[in-house]
Amino acid sequence: MTQEDGGLDGLVRKRIRALRVAQGWSLEELAARARVSQSTLSRIENGRRRLALDQLVTLARALDTSLDQLVETEVDDVVSNATSEGAHGGLRWPIKAQPGMTVVRQRMTDPPPDNPSRMRAHPGREWLVVISGTATLLLGSRRLRIETNQAAEFPTMLPHAIGAEGGPCEVLGIFDRDARRGHQRGGEAGRSDRLRQ
Repeated sequence: MTQEDGGLDGLVRKRIRALRVAQGWSLEELAARARVSQSTLSRIENGRRRLALDQLVTLARALDTSLDQLVETEVDDVVSNATSEGAHGGLRWPIKAQPGMTVVRQRMTDPPPDNPSRMRAHPGREWLVVISGTATLLLGSRRLRIETNQAAEFPTMLPHAIGAEGGPCEVLGIFDRDARRGHQRGGEAGRSDRLRQ
């Protein structure tokens, strides 16, 4: 007897198959990774076997995902709007699946500071990509040139500052909760020497 193909049950089955195919694995390869028989996996994907929690946990691990992601239902609020960062001209979007994570888009015109005392350090982690132009990232004692389509990721406990090099640049950054708070606490004084949010 075939299990109902609609609802969460059908979504999970489709997701298992889609994840397997995206990895380029055959039924046999995923079955070996999950330590289930190939016929059991085939029946799970095709709705001919009941979905059991212990098998879903095993399959999620084998597919390098979590059980929560495997059984996550569809959401209505897929699209989000940016909020403006006022005078700084930046835009900010929250990442709904990761509370505290924020995406920030910023146009920079000022170079990074010459004075190392203006570099910031705070808990957290940042990731950024240069969308256009060239940016200079000061990170500890290093001076890194980041060109269009290059990215940087670093722990923010290292003193850091970022600015434009040779003209305006536009940067898209992802900040965890701690990094965002660290920049918010920085106030207006250091706004030209950091990725403003």
